[in-house]
Amino acid sequence: MTKLSVTNINLSYGTVEVLTGVSFHLKAGEVVSLLGASGSGKTTLLRAVAGFEQPRAGSILLDGKALFDSAKNINLPAEQRSLGLVFQSYALWPHRTVEQNVGYGLMLRNIPKAETAQRVQTALDNLGLGHLGKRYPFQLSGGQQQRVAIARALVYNPPVILLDEPLSNLDAKLREEARAWLRELIVSMNLSALCVTHDQTEAMAMSDRILLLRNGRIEQEGSPQELYGSPKSLYTAEFMGSNNRLKGRVEAVNGEHVTLAGDGWKIAGKAIDELTTGDTAEMVIRLEKVSVANQPTDNSLAAKLVTSMFLGDRWEYLFMCGELRFRAFGTEARQPGNEYWVAFPQEASWVFAGA
Repeated sequence: MTKLSVTNINLSYGTVEVLTGVSFHLKAGEVVSLLGASGSGKTTLLRAVAGFEQPRAGSILLDGKALFDSAKNINLPAEQRSLGLVFQSYALWPHRTVEQNVGYGLMLRNIPKAETAQRVQTALDNLGLGHLGKRYPFQLSGGQQQRVAIARALVYNPPVILLDEPLSNLDAKLREEARAWLRELIVSMNLSALCVTHDQTEAMAMSDRILLLRNGRIEQEGSPQELYGSPKSLYTAEFMGSNNRLKGRVEAVNGEHVTLAGDGWKIAGKAIDELTTGDTAEMVIRLEKVSVANQPTDNSLAAKLVTSMFLGDRWEYLFMCGELRFRAFGTEARQPGNEYWVAFPQEASWVFAGA
């Protein structure tokens, strides 16, 4: 069942087009992430759903009820949309206790005090904050403040929760723990959630579906596995994952496979775009797909190791082959200055028309 339906949203700031014909659906119990670089329109789209921005055209429906409809001149204010909101800054009242912060929305809705207290305590208990209700925000860690903001968004059982970069204020280690915890919470409570993030790992870990935005449009939509493993455009392939990007020209075409050539090198790959001999093209391959050997292998290049970097669970190598620079992962230390054979698996080496 569809909880949230967004259709043909167009929004501009003056003469600057920010969103251009964006449409998507959020199903009940589904987590959808709006992913994209800065300026792609993802936060503006979330704010339009929340009621903080007014589109020029389109419609936004919640359980079939119009929150916004340009054709019918409907634009409900944010406080009437009953959506749960978690802001990037958490936006906690510094002079209110945790209990008062979480219960503030219920107070505005004139919920009786006894019911408010019970619902606030339940929300805090669900998030492991039951013992912190009397504290103030400055007495909490960043992770605890994040949970208070989420408790405030969930306390009145919203049909959809909107999260704007909910983990961005946490340090790297805590972010890893928090995204697993947040995903578990969303699934266990069967929440419908729309989340903005610029972090592809965060989007893949938390989401059932990802909308990758580019210049106010949806570049590609699908599951994390689809966007990572089956990109439909050069932009999607490059945005997701850690990649090598090789530019060359198409020397030969054999069905869906092509041979890309440059100065002193040739590599076969899988054509994603339609290509013909002589076309300028670009190959994208995930670093974890590249392998390094001491002897020649299929579809490989002889390259000099420039440097290697220890990352804890693996090594990262930087190679040079003529003017080409590319990277690979490995499990062992290798001597810089030596020559190795670097293999690019043909099916995982995607070739796109040159940008």
